[in-house]
Amino acid sequence: MTDLFTGAITMGSLVIALFFLRFWRSSGDRFFIYFALSFFIEGLHRLYSAVHDNGGEDSPMHYLIRLLAYGLIIWAILEKNLPREKSRK
Repeated sequence: MTDLFTGAITMGSLVIALFFLRFWRSSGDRFFIYFALSFFIEGLHRLYSAVHDNGGEDSPMHYLIRLLAYGLIIWAILEKNLPREKSRK
């Protein structure tokens, strides 16, 4: 049953990454590419964990990969909301 849920989470993460990638291609906004990368990293991490680790997530590497994925989301939100400097001519 755990494999079923892990597969569903993996598939969901990769599909969401494809949606954000499509939004990025149509708008060109970096906000969407950061989200796409984050969900792609999360999906690949779940797939790797299911295939190689047999559910054990004791390694600090698992937390560092998730920190990277969530850090990309935080960076995207901060970059979108921080004021930009106007270029001087």
